[in-house]
Amino acid sequence: METLRVGVAKPDPPFNGMPDDGGLDIDLMHALGDKIGATVEFVPYDGADFDGIFSGLGTDYDCVAAGTTVTPERERKATFLPPYLISGQALAVDTRRLPRVTSIDDLKGLTIGVQQGNTSQTMAERLVAEGKARAVRVYDYGAIRDALSDLTSGDCDVVMKLAPVLTELARPIPGVEVVERGITVEDIAIAVPRDDQALLGRLTVAQAELEADGTLQRFRRKWLGNPYADQRLAVH
Repeated sequence: METLRVGVAKPDPPFNGMPDDGGLDIDLMHALGDKIGATVEFVPYDGADFDGIFSGLGTDYDCVAAGTTVTPERERKATFLPPYLISGQALAVDTRRLPRVTSIDDLKGLTIGVQQGNTSQTMAERLVAEGKARAVRVYDYGAIRDALSDLTSGDCDVVMKLAPVLTELARPIPGVEVVERGITVEDIAIAVPRDDQALLGRLTVAQAELEADGTLQRFRRKWLGNPYADQRLAVH
């Protein structure tokens, strides 16, 4: 049987890294594998910069499923399936230390923590350039939990990250809450090599079938809840 190698980056709940190594992306890729008759093998990406994950496409793995936002820059490195989710950036803060911060309009003089290579980094840098925040602190991709811990110590003031992931990561930390969602609107999709049109076609058809028979919707309900305050489900 064919093996479909899938690049993943952790921690990224609820897309992956949930109890028993579950997650939305894990369920989706197993279902896609079943549709195309392939065994799925997950290949961890452990680079400090998330955007480096695309360099392994076509060599280390056949596709990337890592809660990945589609951007023009990334489309120069990969081809994306239609989105399986539409989400956006959110903001987390230690509400005991900074109770006045409830949105990106309250960041004057504050430092925004982001993961290196995430789309949140571009947004945070724009806020600093516009004088709406003091600085951006960039954390290695795998150090996102350090960023959230730093909210309490004051080494970082707020953290910006894709809403469903930030919600899961902030949940167990006393005092840290997600105070704003929907800061951006972003398509989340699976990436394949630009020159592999055959794989793109097979996975696109398989994903459409999962959408049509309700399987993909069940996965979204399972991992995101329904309704989910900051999610808009992808329409195909």
